[in-house]
Amino acid sequence: MQQKYKEYLKLNKNILLGFLASIVVSAFVAQEFANQQSYVNATITLGVDYVVYFSTFGILFYFDNKKKYLLDTGKLDKVGLRRDLVKIISSLGIGEVVYTICRWSLQYYLLTNSYQAYVASLTSQSISTVIYMATVNLSVKLMRLYKDGH
Repeated sequence: MQQKYKEYLKLNKNILLGFLASIVVSAFVAQEFANQQSYVNATITLGVDYVVYFSTFGILFYFDNKKKYLLDTGKLDKVGLRRDLVKIISSLGIGEVVYTICRWSLQYYLLTNSYQAYVASLTSQSISTVIYMATVNLSVKLMRLYKDGH
């Protein structure tokens, strides 16, 4: 398998594992704040979602890529690392804007239509994550993060 496809698989694995961790915690938090106003519940749940997702994703991404930026001398390839960090942060940032809008508005809508808080959280996060993954993968491809020879 080509190296760039392995990189895409690792990225998507990290996104999915971050998602799985955050969906469980977010559902519990949503249910804990079920007695709050819908906009408060959606906002708190989204905040917890981000903390859990980015913590999990960041740790996994670091472990998958820590050797990638070492030169033969054992020193850090700062130029390559900086270039790729800009691309990955840009790709994730674009995806996060789309995700935030979808997740918050879907959860708010479901809560205002009498769905249980944990169901609203699970549903909105699942739908938003699919949209997020498509956006991130398209962004990574357009920015050529995993181009041949890298």
